[in-house]
Amino acid sequence: MRFATLGLFHEANTFSPVAADLDMFQDGGVLRGKEIVEQYAGSSATIGGFLAAAETFGVEVVPLVFAFVTPGGPVTADAFETIVGEMLGRLAEEGPWDGVLLNVHGAAVAEHFPDADGEIAARVRRVVGPGVPVGAVLDMHANVSRKLLDALTVTLVYQTNPHVDPKDRAIDCTALMVSTVLGEARPEQALVQLPLVVNIARQDTGEEPMAGLVAKAAEIARRPGMLSASVVEGFPYADVPHMGMSCIAIHDGDEVAAAAAAQELASAVWERRAELQACERTVEEALDLAESEPAGPVVLLDAGDNVGGGAPGDSTVLLDAAVRRGLRSLVQTLVDAESVRTCMAAGARSVVRLRVGGCRPHSPGPPVPVEGRVRVLSDGLFEEPSPRHGGFRFFDAGPTAVVETTDGHTLVLNSRPVLNASLHQLLSVGVDPADHHVVVAKGVNSPRAAYGPIASRMVVVDTDGITAMNLERFRYLHRRRPMYPFEPPTAGPAGRA
Repeated sequence: MRFATLGLFHEANTFSPVAADLDMFQDGGVLRGKEIVEQYAGSSATIGGFLAAAETFGVEVVPLVFAFVTPGGPVTADAFETIVGEMLGRLAEEGPWDGVLLNVHGAAVAEHFPDADGEIAARVRRVVGPGVPVGAVLDMHANVSRKLLDALTVTLVYQTNPHVDPKDRAIDCTALMVSTVLGEARPEQALVQLPLVVNIARQDTGEEPMAGLVAKAAEIARRPGMLSASVVEGFPYADVPHMGMSCIAIHDGDEVAAAAAAQELASAVWERRAELQACERTVEEALDLAESEPAGPVVLLDAGDNVGGGAPGDSTVLLDAAVRRGLRSLVQTLVDAESVRTCMAAGARSVVRLRVGGCRPHSPGPPVPVEGRVRVLSDGLFEEPSPRHGGFRFFDAGPTAVVETTDGHTLVLNSRPVLNASLHQLLSVGVDPADHHVVVAKGVNSPRAAYGPIASRMVVVDTDGITAMNLERFRYLHRRRPMYPFEPPTAGPAGRA
């Protein structure tokens, strides 16, 4: 049995002015053939699961082309057509296939395709034809469209946030694909799109209400005849018509049963819609709380500059406030390539005067003047050996400088945005976050798997930025209406198989 695996995996924040162009992808973001194996074999990412499942089930999984860059703005038309064109060319040339394992995110947007994932899946379907099963594992932040589901035979979704189960879901997907090819299973899928957005601060699947909803999905999936059930959180920073929460159910041969299961799960989500909203602490409230904690590290989750949601990672909102109030013993990353170049030119152990962060127009925080000593210079490469958010193993933050400031702060200055999902981002440059009273992590859920075990407390901070938790700050032009909580509650969800 021979499966192809390929994909373009991108989470697009349509409020970001930084498009994912071809230069960005070609700078290490496109892997082919053996490069995919070298990067992902043994990882906890989706492709790592596909490769692991190949050995388990005796399937030949052939990696073709895979593209990934850190979340940002929409994919440019040129990048989309170039990468997807190469993917489809390889898929056609190296067939025939018994199945396709597609690695897409579910919240991708291209300049010319608001539903980029649906377009990719539809094109894959046209290449392999209607008789070849196509399976995919989506990120839990997918905005699932009917077009995407119609092109797929098997659609599974991460059921953890932070995302620590991509490998497991990929193994499940491969197993179901094998059963489908052998005629042992006949997947019938159903989708319910809810007129509902869940706030980023209520998306942790280890806490209510998401913990109960994930448990409900698992209970439905265990029923006789059911093959899978998934609750999908959606991605509210993509202003597209299919933005929002959804539920997917798969039954073995009965589309009516699949539709009923998806509707039951969606009704359970809808009943808890008010609990899925949130208000969190202001910057000053968060710093007051951090200072009052007797022991650290207190991890302040910078919601507005969430790198995992497409933010640039250069916001100084929390750093600026900490400097103004004289708070010491703080560590954080900042994306500031110009300051890194200054540190590189000065050399290790040199004293430097910098204006850090706030690098882009309309950044929520100003450049902050600092003076300090360059402690470490690094290439910014690091590895995360354990399952963390998304399961990724190798990271590249670009040239990096660690500066110890006279304000008592440790600043890890990166040239590229990398989500704060691994302690090794700091440990690899000789910085132990446990040695600091305050850690600023640029994310809300993605840092939790790494920082939760060492934190004395984790605090979500309602900061400004293109991933701000208060969605009323954004001007949506394309989303559905009415949609809760923007408009009053509607009659609730409805879907079809």
